[in-house]
Amino acid sequence: MSEARASESGFPIKGVYTAADLPPELDSRLGEPGQYPYARGVYPTMYTSRPWTMRQYAGFGTATESNARYHQLLKAGTMGLSVAFDLPTQMGYDSDDAIASGEVGKVGVAIDSIEDMRLLFAGIPLDKVSTSMTINAPGSVLLLLYQLVAEENGLSGSALNGTIQNDILKEYIARGTYIFPPKPSLRLVADTFAYCRKEVPKWNTISISGYHMAEAGATPAQEIAFTLANGVEYVRAALAAGLAVDDFAPRLSFFFVARTTLLEEVAKFRAARRIWARLLRDDFGAKDPKSMMLRFHTQTAGVQLTAQQPEVNLVRVAVQGLAAVLGGTQSLHTNSFDEAIALPTEKAARLALRTQQVLAYETDLTATVDPFAGSYVVEAMTAEIEAAVNDLMDRVFDHGSAVDAIEAGFQKREIEQSAYRFAQQIDAGERVVVGLNRFQIDTEEPYEPLRVDPTIEATQSERLARLRAERDAGAVERALAELRAAAEGDENVLYPMKEALRARATVGEVCGLLRQVWGTYRPSDRF
Repeated sequence: MSEARASESGFPIKGVYTAADLPPELDSRLGEPGQYPYARGVYPTMYTSRPWTMRQYAGFGTATESNARYHQLLKAGTMGLSVAFDLPTQMGYDSDDAIASGEVGKVGVAIDSIEDMRLLFAGIPLDKVSTSMTINAPGSVLLLLYQLVAEENGLSGSALNGTIQNDILKEYIARGTYIFPPKPSLRLVADTFAYCRKEVPKWNTISISGYHMAEAGATPAQEIAFTLANGVEYVRAALAAGLAVDDFAPRLSFFFVARTTLLEEVAKFRAARRIWARLLRDDFGAKDPKSMMLRFHTQTAGVQLTAQQPEVNLVRVAVQGLAAVLGGTQSLHTNSFDEAIALPTEKAARLALRTQQVLAYETDLTATVDPFAGSYVVEAMTAEIEAAVNDLMDRVFDHGSAVDAIEAGFQKREIEQSAYRFAQQIDAGERVVVGLNRFQIDTEEPYEPLRVDPTIEATQSERLARLRAERDAGAVERALAELRAAAEGDENVLYPMKEALRARATVGEVCGLLRQVWGTYRPSDRF
């Protein structure tokens, strides 16, 4: 018999599974759909009553260009928007800042002020769509700009539905778009929890992300362990700020990857729900069932896409999307087949959405809840991953907390080691990547990528100069002074921040002021 294949999390995958491989007390481990421990999904009917929210991640160049793409996606049938911001916006810099040179509008849309946000959502009914914004360090700033635009259109905060990623801890681990040290960053997260509970009650205040860790090389077990450990840190920060667990936990959400290893991915999602439910109930005393539900968005694995034979990515994305659906995701973004080369073309983005629509409307996936329940292999894998995740979380908390482990470099080091092993396996041909290390072709077909207009930076700079000349400079200065006082004290900073943005302070000015008060974080810093 051949040697057992190893899962991405490291445990062996058996050639045959039987009832003997099922974990003990399976009925209590499973529960009913929509009931603790939520292994079978967070809602009783799941997709039998309505499918998951179909999102497409989009944003490039100017707000006007991105707005046109959003209208195209909505016309094609997408149910929610997912906004990509350019690197300067993610780092809290204006487009005319010297450090932003060469990056404006490249990996997402440039948003410098309320004027850009108005253009980004022009003609889109914000009370009818769900909007997800992939923004972290300045997440509260972009949320407030969104709320201000909604108010200009006669909508209250209670009419808005969406998510800001707002997950700063994973930035220190895997991505790097942090601004402030962890302590004030966590304060800003807690302030956002409190603000949204009162002002934007249906908004998901954080999307605690394992996706970026997976893209950096984390295994499925590492992805879940380090994400849930960060979730524990956010819960602790909110409790320390005086919030009750059932006041904010129902609005917590998560963001995971879906890989091509379908069985392990399904088991991963099931294990994550079980662990989070137990943590919230047993460790934090949550009473509201919604506090214990691990609701999550999934994106198919960008890191598994290849520039070689890019059309093969259509197949990969379909398998990955299937894994997310079988795993019980609440919303899904399917990557475009050309994303390993450049920003998606309109046709590629539409094909990615059509992939979800085929899964939802042409298959029988939505006819029954949790079709893998009781599967010998999936239940055994769920138990394996759960054990591995619990062990890794214990190792995180052996440092004291997730932040202490980040400071020690634990999560980053573990992910880097996994990424190195994975790369070695691909180089040695032990792990097959179709078109890359097996089944190659001699010549690639020509492909014309989407190109970003190189004049965007100059255009944005001109818009900023005009805004600063036309706005009431005194009103901006007074509003920023109020924000400074709040940041130096202990009041919620989102209220004066909103007034500064209403007065047309820029994203860079708001974040720059907070840099002055709170400082910036460098990996060598201690706090």
